Amino acid sequence: MFRRNQASTSNGSTEPKLDADVTTPPHQAAGQRGNRQSVLPSYNHNGDKVTKHIKPAGESGRRWIHPWHFLRICFRSTCFASRCVNVLWPVVPAAIAVNYALPSNHLLIFILNYIAMVPTANLVGFAGQELARKLSKVFGVLLETTLSGVVEIILFSVLIKRSANPSGNPNGAAEGAEGKSAEGEGGGESEAHNLIPVIQAAILGSILANLLLCLGLCFFFGGLRRHEQRFDDAVSEVGSGLLLVAAFALLVPSAFSNALGDRVEMEELRSKVLNISRITAIFLMIAYFIYIWFQMHTHHGIYDSVLEEDEARDHDREKDLAKDKLTFSECAIALVISITCVALHVIFLVGQIEHIVESYGVKDAFMGLILVPIVEKAAEHLTAIDEAWDNQMNFALAHVLGATIQTALFNAPLVVMIGWGLHKDMNLNFEIFQIVMVVLAIIVVGNFLRDGKSNYLEGALTVICYIIIAVTTFFYPNPAPNGAE
Repeated sequence: MFRRNQASTSNGSTEPKLDADVTTPPHQAAGQRGNRQSVLPSYNHNGDKVTKHIKPAGESGRRWIHPWHFLRICFRSTCFASRCVNVLWPVVPAAIAVNYALPSNHLLIFILNYIAMVPTANLVGFAGQELARKLSKVFGVLLETTLSGVVEIILFSVLIKRSANPSGNPNGAAEGAEGKSAEGEGGGESEAHNLIPVIQAAILGSILANLLLCLGLCFFFGGLRRHEQRFDDAVSEVGSGLLLVAAFALLVPSAFSNALGDRVEMEELRSKVLNISRITAIFLMIAYFIYIWFQMHTHHGIYDSVLEEDEARDHDREKDLAKDKLTFSECAIALVISITCVALHVIFLVGQIEHIVESYGVKDAFMGLILVPIVEKAAEHLTAIDEAWDNQMNFALAHVLGATIQTALFNAPLVVMIGWGLHKDMNLNFEIFQIVMVVLAIIVVGNFLRDGKSNYLEGALTVICYIIIAVTTFFYPNPAPNGAE
């Protein structure tokens, strides 16, 4: 290696490749740039000195915290739609205040906290995006997707914590006694509502919202500005394959339950399905970590080059590069504030689901499959649609498919594991109607991704599929009480 480097230097024709966003100081002579690049500081497109280990596109040129800049940059957000969402921030304190001032007004608490989740989740997404700019492309996209998934993990965790076990708990009387004593501590909440059907519907609803609604809107709005948009096979094929595997794994417990429903006693069947779900969840999480290793280590270069090419095609690249950026400290503060607010709103929102379902006739399936995923995925959707609008389809696909893969391979198994630890019978035995809709959605989207091109027609068709599912779910009845078939 030493000889190869020495030969290339002696020829005088090869110079070290510099980052496209990095420049050297104006006073530095051209002949000195290659030799002194490691000594003299580098500057980004805005003339800011680039901090060590920070990517030039994410350099803010500032240190620590500047309150005015922090508020201005956060309100500006990533795009016009995100700025419109930030107008809803006054609802956030109102939602918290109403929860304590009017605890009996369940509908008002639900509506205000439902709305308040949108700007807070949007800030989680924006702070994650600002942090991702400072890191390598692949790691940045993965981190951004993971931070956006925190909203979903908090939601699932609160739901399973508040849920009661369905009747006929196969885990024995000891766990039932624990559950009753724990619920009894809450006074009036001794009769907890079984929220497991809502969690199951929310898992599948998150996948449907990403694949049909968000990806469809990406195809549609991106196609309005261009005849067609292209994306790389490295992003689409791996994502489609992983989703098919996830659909297969999520379908197995439901198929097992329905196949043996008439031949095995109900209590025994529930026990078997619960065990199958927990084992499946473990292997799904293993599959997710293998995927992360594949993307971050062994095939990192492929994804990095694809995303760099996509970034160069950004329609608003010059404008985005010129925007002010958050510092590391400001990113951390924004994440702490937004995640704290999201957690509060989720707790208040989940506390009202039982009243909304019982008092206003909202179905569990519609609540979990449609209403909950739309609000908790709002920030991811805005980011992906903005990227498609700016002709960054690989970035948009990375966010949409990455979030869907995280839900199917990590978040869903994680809530099964949490339920196991809390002695809750959280399983992957989904309603057949819901899981079939997810499998069909994955097949439809996979067919659209196969040719590596998209247009507004494909986007409109996927959104129409989502609307049809939403209408059908609105009329879908709740599960029979007491576990009756």
